Amino acid sequence: MGCNSSTPQQPVAPPSRGGDGASNGGPAKPRSTAIKDATAKGSRNIDQGLRMAKIEEESKIKLLFLGAGESGKSTIFKQMHLLYGPSRPEDELRMFGVVARSNMVVAIRKLCTVLRNMGLESELDKESQENGGEGMTCRQAYDELMKYLVDKTATDSEPHVPPDDWVGLIPRAGLTANADAKQFLAHHKCIKIVWESKTMKRVWDRRASLNVVDGHKEFLDDITRIASPEFRPTKRDVLIARVRTTQVIVEKYRIKGMRYEMYDVGGQRSDRRKWIACFDDVTAVIFVAALSEYDQTLAEADANRMVEALDLFSSVVNAQSFTNSSFLLFLNKKDVFAEKIMYSDIAAVEHFSDYSGPTKDFDKGVSYFIKKFKARLINNELNDTFIHVTCATDTQQMNFVLDSTTSIIRSDNLKRSGFLMAD
Repeated sequence: MGCNSSTPQQPVAPPSRGGDGASNGGPAKPRSTAIKDATAKGSRNIDQGLRMAKIEEESKIKLLFLGAGESGKSTIFKQMHLLYGPSRPEDELRMFGVVARSNMVVAIRKLCTVLRNMGLESELDKESQENGGEGMTCRQAYDELMKYLVDKTATDSEPHVPPDDWVGLIPRAGLTANADAKQFLAHHKCIKIVWESKTMKRVWDRRASLNVVDGHKEFLDDITRIASPEFRPTKRDVLIARVRTTQVIVEKYRIKGMRYEMYDVGGQRSDRRKWIACFDDVTAVIFVAALSEYDQTLAEADANRMVEALDLFSSVVNAQSFTNSSFLLFLNKKDVFAEKIMYSDIAAVEHFSDYSGPTKDFDKGVSYFIKKFKARLINNELNDTFIHVTCATDTQQMNFVLDSTTSIIRSDNLKRSGFLMAD
């Protein structure tokens, strides 16, 4: 044949319009069968998703922070957020700015009241005469604070907040905190003068009887920065700012591949009835007590704070609700404790007159209180690895402590679940 020759073409089958099987050359599935298959596949996916969600829920670590009011547990809770959570939004930082300013007004009210009760106003007069010079004296500044902040015999025409002030006023901080923050801006120069006086230093040494937060000394030492319109709270400011916890606060983190659900609750007596709502399926409890409060009384009652912490610890650690929960004890405010024992003898406090260790001895004092807490155990044991002596505002130390704590909780949780052999 020549180049124009050709072979007859074979007929081509028309494309199939059938079901799934047609593309493979097989018979098409009925449409109803395909729908059933798709439905079954969707159901299997849902079941698998539910199983995975159940496994993740059961493997979740529920961590509960408990302790008496002002023990520092909320500060430790904030450290958790700082170490494992997202950056705080600007509105939240502004709220802490309002709180920091309010905290200083609350502190200076108490301090000025005690200064008067101690009969030290004449000392302010002497100090004012000795210093002389120009500008407002410490006595004049004190008189202004007493009129506007303590006795309130004088009132400001609506205290002014500069329009360029970054913090401003934030409704979520509450009416009282916003009002105090405005008073701070109106009288911060007087607060600074009185705070820096020699007479006020004597009053500060009596702060144990005032329920003044020790950490607020840092705010009072830095009044000019905090009064500035450019003031933006630092991470340190957020940690020190005191916001009373009255509701149950829940935060969720993923730490080293594990889900943590953490609960912070109010420690005052009036808030403890809310605790019961958090008691179900708790993996671990961190009980926080302040070492430094051995010579202080409760803000809401005439009772020793350390005795209150011991009684509360006893009721919690021996509770039936926590039979299957890990238990950790944080003895907090070790920095304040170390400072306080230099002038406040543990044995001089009626409730702790059995202390036989040397005065001003940090280690002996800590050991004494650890024994006090261990003596409250009935059936549980508290291994020393489950006890930490802490300073909640020290981020570096708390990073180490919390990393160790999460590891202990995971390990103990596996032991209780039977996945890891007990030692």
